[in-house]
Amino acid sequence: MKAAVWHGAKDLRVEEVEEPKVSEHEVKVKVKWCGICGSDLHEYLAGPIFIPTEEPHPISKDKAPIVMGHEFAGEVVETGEGVSKLKAGDRVAIEPILAPHSNGKYEDEKYNLSDLLGFHGLSGGGGGFSEYTVVGEHMAHKLPEELSYEQGALVEPAAVTLHAVRQSSLKAGDTAAVFGAGPIGLLVIEALKAAGASTIYAVEVSDSRKNLAEELGANVIDPTKADPVEEIKRLTKSGVDVSYEVTGIPDVLNQCINSTHNGGESVIVSIWESDASIEPNDLVIKEKTVKGIIAYRHVYPAVMELMKQGYFSGDKLITNKINLDQVVEEGFEQLAEDKSQIKILVKLE
Repeated sequence: MKAAVWHGAKDLRVEEVEEPKVSEHEVKVKVKWCGICGSDLHEYLAGPIFIPTEEPHPISKDKAPIVMGHEFAGEVVETGEGVSKLKAGDRVAIEPILAPHSNGKYEDEKYNLSDLLGFHGLSGGGGGFSEYTVVGEHMAHKLPEELSYEQGALVEPAAVTLHAVRQSSLKAGDTAAVFGAGPIGLLVIEALKAAGASTIYAVEVSDSRKNLAEELGANVIDPTKADPVEEIKRLTKSGVDVSYEVTGIPDVLNQCINSTHNGGESVIVSIWESDASIEPNDLVIKEKTVKGIIAYRHVYPAVMELMKQGYFSGDKLITNKINLDQVVEEGFEQLAEDKSQIKILVKLE
């Protein structure tokens, strides 16, 4: 079968690989659509980050070259003998977390915090940029009839943002700021709306992304035209209740922290490629909190219910659809060069 295989930074090849087989608690999925994630782009441009290259990942037992793709949905075509929750023909969205599991379930309540954490499509074991892939039944969630396969490919990135908002201290009626209105930042805006944020500020430089953030209901601040910290404090009198950092840029992290009021909270959603320094007294003297989140846990059903209500809509966020053979030039290279692109989906059938 065809698959997009990562061999190294700037070396992603569409090539023939062996079709996978199921074991007892696994399901084989015919992939329909798979999104290109910011994490995928980081691996393509500057990897390896999550991709194991020296030693095999302890759960996937695999190392580079690996099949990429972890934001995907498809149809179950075969099940292992021990599978009880799914059957051939079921439409599923995949939760790609690799963590300790047994008998079709994750072993830990907070499985995303496992020291062995990995991701299907980043840490080996197959991936969504392939015609077929095999995952544990605990990783496959039935897709409601109301949701298309394209919408199913957005469940994974939406889960990141819903988890970020749920783990924050934000309450209905609170104010929030989102630093970075790329795909995840825009989805954070949607998650904040669902959580009842009263006012949302989005800090972004790209015109197309500013327009979309505004369309989603955020008050947009262009940091090239006004100091975002001063502007947020002018508009709110004291700062927002919670801020979310979604750029991975050191200077932006400090802006994010300083945009909250005394006693406020900042949540780091980004995966970082470099160190970032902060001024501890900004936290100590003003009793502020900074916390990080990784991926998600136990939120896929909630994400899909919110999607049925119109949140996280692909109509607004999907900016291009391509075929697997186009994944490098029209996918990864396009995302690297064109900031008007938000979410590019790859068709696998």
